[in-house]
Amino acid sequence: MAKKKSASTPNRGADGLSAASKWLETRALEDIECIVPDMAGVARGKMMPVGKFTDAPRMALPASIFLQTITGEYPDDTDNFPSDAGDGDILLEPDFSTLCVVPWASDPTAQIIHDAYHQDGRPVVIAPRQLLRAVMGLYRAKGWKPIVAPELEFYLVERNQDPDYPLKPPVGRSGRAETGRQSYSLAAVNEFDDLFDDIYDFSAAQGLEIDTLIHEEGAAQMEINLRHGDPLVLADQVFLFKRTIREAALKHNMYATFMAKPIANEPGSAMHIHQSVVDVKTGKNIFSGKEVKPTEAFFAFLGGQQKYLPAVMCIMAPYVNSYRRLLRKSIAPINVNWGYDNRTVGLRVPNSTPEARRIENRIPSSDANPYLAIAASLACGYLGMIEGLKPSDPIEGSAYDLPYDLPRGLLEALELFSESEEIASIFGKGFVATYRAIKQAEFETFMRVISPWEREYLLLNV
Repeated sequence: MAKKKSASTPNRGADGLSAASKWLETRALEDIECIVPDMAGVARGKMMPVGKFTDAPRMALPASIFLQTITGEYPDDTDNFPSDAGDGDILLEPDFSTLCVVPWASDPTAQIIHDAYHQDGRPVVIAPRQLLRAVMGLYRAKGWKPIVAPELEFYLVERNQDPDYPLKPPVGRSGRAETGRQSYSLAAVNEFDDLFDDIYDFSAAQGLEIDTLIHEEGAAQMEINLRHGDPLVLADQVFLFKRTIREAALKHNMYATFMAKPIANEPGSAMHIHQSVVDVKTGKNIFSGKEVKPTEAFFAFLGGQQKYLPAVMCIMAPYVNSYRRLLRKSIAPINVNWGYDNRTVGLRVPNSTPEARRIENRIPSSDANPYLAIAASLACGYLGMIEGLKPSDPIEGSAYDLPYDLPRGLLEALELFSESEEIASIFGKGFVATYRAIKQAEFETFMRVISPWEREYLLLNV
């Protein structure tokens, strides 16, 4: 497949309302989607005529949009609502740098991401985008700037309208579905040339940049790598890429899914996060010293990841399904060991030049909210540098036979999250209580479902 280069900033962003109005008028856009990412990373908001938006770009929505579960329900504990009194309105302010078109829309449509504020101007601190901003502010106060590069895995599957039936790989241009693993196969990617052409075209129209696209281990499992940069910008890109890939797949009569483990006997899907930190004044990577060796900051960041990632596992793996991915010898980490160019550990240090020295967090699953996952991962590294932590020795060889040191399920992960005073000091007790309430409500919903495993092994045997 001939890879198309995505367009850069000309198709994306405006400097304030006046420039945005001109941008919209020049492109003869009629409608605009005013969106905000919720706790699950789902796009919430309103659609309105462009003229109405440019006359009054702020809008109000109920504060409860940040308390909705993935099933559309709400926790019973309404004290966790992020408003001053009941489910009052919050204000959404557009971030004009995110303005872009919606290339799959039937009518000329734009989209713009918003930030959430209370009526008195205070940021809604539990809003995922604001939470990531707050973590970045901690780095900024120390004269640091974090740099990230996400890698996003997903599956293409046949349309499936009955949730009781297992998912299957779609049929490509050869007329046959994949039956074996085709890791890094160009021929397997070429099976879906038309789909990927649309993904590149949709991305270019939105000013989104894809670094590389590869076929991963699973049948019809793909990975898109994004270029390194500002954490908020990259979280926005992951948020928009998920929408883009789903829409492109629907156009070709298939689904794209970011479930962590959509197919039982195939590998799970991850969202690996490459991380480094630069000095704001010098622009140099603080992970490399004058003698091009790893610095104390590098090892402290690693130590923070090892100590605190289990406490934010409910963010890295936010659903019951997420933990099905983390099985021994399933091409997914089961612990927070680290190693040089070792893909069996939770924390990999890729081969690189000293300027590009970085730490790859391989623990997050692709179903994670990108804003929260990046914020949580950076928070762990920040705590490590502030506390001067030291990591364990690097692992040589496989880490799959070593003990688990990550939570095995959502409830265990939520307990660790709630008990960590250090994480609460960064995220705030309000966010911790709200997030836990949402995840516990989702777990209770899950417990009302009887699985095929139960029908197969318990029905006539117990």
